[in-house]
Amino acid sequence: MTNIFKGWRKNDTFWMLSLFGTAIGAGVLFLPIGVGTAGILGIIMILILALPTTFFAHRGLSRFVLSAKNDGDDITDVVEQHFGFKIGLLFTIIYFFSIYPILLVYSVSITNTVSKFITDQMHMQTPPRWLLSLVLVGILIGIARFGTSLITKVMSGLAFPFIIVIVLFSFYLIPHWNGAILSTFSSSVSGGHLVGTLGNLWLLIPVMIFSFNHSPIISSFSVAERKEYSGEGKDKVDKKISTILLSAETLMVIVAMFFVISCTLALTPDQILEAKNENVSILDYVATAFNNPIIKYVSPVIAFIAIAKSFLGHYLGTSEGLRGIIRKMEEKSNKTLSSRTVSTIVDLVLLLSAWIVAWVNPSIMGMIETIIGPIIAFILFLMPMYAIHKSPKLQQYAGKHSNVFVVVIGLIAVSGILFNIIKLFI
Repeated sequence: MTNIFKGWRKNDTFWMLSLFGTAIGAGVLFLPIGVGTAGILGIIMILILALPTTFFAHRGLSRFVLSAKNDGDDITDVVEQHFGFKIGLLFTIIYFFSIYPILLVYSVSITNTVSKFITDQMHMQTPPRWLLSLVLVGILIGIARFGTSLITKVMSGLAFPFIIVIVLFSFYLIPHWNGAILSTFSSSVSGGHLVGTLGNLWLLIPVMIFSFNHSPIISSFSVAERKEYSGEGKDKVDKKISTILLSAETLMVIVAMFFVISCTLALTPDQILEAKNENVSILDYVATAFNNPIIKYVSPVIAFIAIAKSFLGHYLGTSEGLRGIIRKMEEKSNKTLSSRTVSTIVDLVLLLSAWIVAWVNPSIMGMIETIIGPIIAFILFLMPMYAIHKSPKLQQYAGKHSNVFVVVIGLIAVSGILFNIIKLFI
């Protein structure tokens, strides 16, 4: 252990904690529902896969970023360098669509959180959904207009209090553990339920990828570490990044899995299914499942803060991506819009789309399983592995068993897009 952390610097600790804080967010609030729906086999599977899947995939993306020509190049620059302008433009669009649906999910989730709180805790009639969703999304986008710097500081300040709260919440649930989830093993492997269980396990992969995803910070992290250790050789940079990633993701998996196991053991399979059908986070559901005044009022508040924080973070990424697409279209058409016009277009497009989706109230878990998780898997799992296989700059990382593992998991996750299509014919 001493040898692994030899030469550890203060800046390495900063990045380890930043990665850890970024990884544990509102996405974790939906993981117990995905795991619990798959039963005890889901818990076993995710315990085995969570750490290696997350570590190998993010390490692969980091290595891809490190193959850039210049120290300051980000992931979009690297894609263009490896695959050319057209593929670079296509990636920019795909990268945008890997963040955009997450923004939509949090629009739905925050509307449902507030609606459930008004109904169940305040015992009042909730406003019309079209109005409630418009007000909430409008307020959050209004806050985002204050600027990137302020939002980043607020999100950073809330990251660790949120982690502490979900750890304490996990401990609180221990006396309520009933073990009903353990009874799902026999029904899961029986003929009548085997197909359904396999389907739930299949869809758990993209849910896991969504919940543990922190790819947006990997580019900044890799660029910073490349500058930090630029004088010590490429191998030193790769080893240092691997060590920091493994440390951060080990902490992440321990905290997240403690939360997941505590929630799934405290609820029955029927309750977990009910939470999925109610289209709310696990904290929102637990708030009404247990007769405890503190949990009843604190849980939805925690969920609201976590989801609002994640909404703001993904709004920044989504708006930046949409601006990038508009600018590239300007270059192609030789037309230039003013910065103010571009900002107005971006804000209106995101406000209207987030409001409409929140109003319609599609299945959150359905979007994660069949849209968000698969798109993230394409960028985080498959693209870096393809680059490692094709690019001469990355040949030293080719032929590893971990690469095969990442590709297999990525393909399973991406195939989640086909799940609903297949269901139509079964």
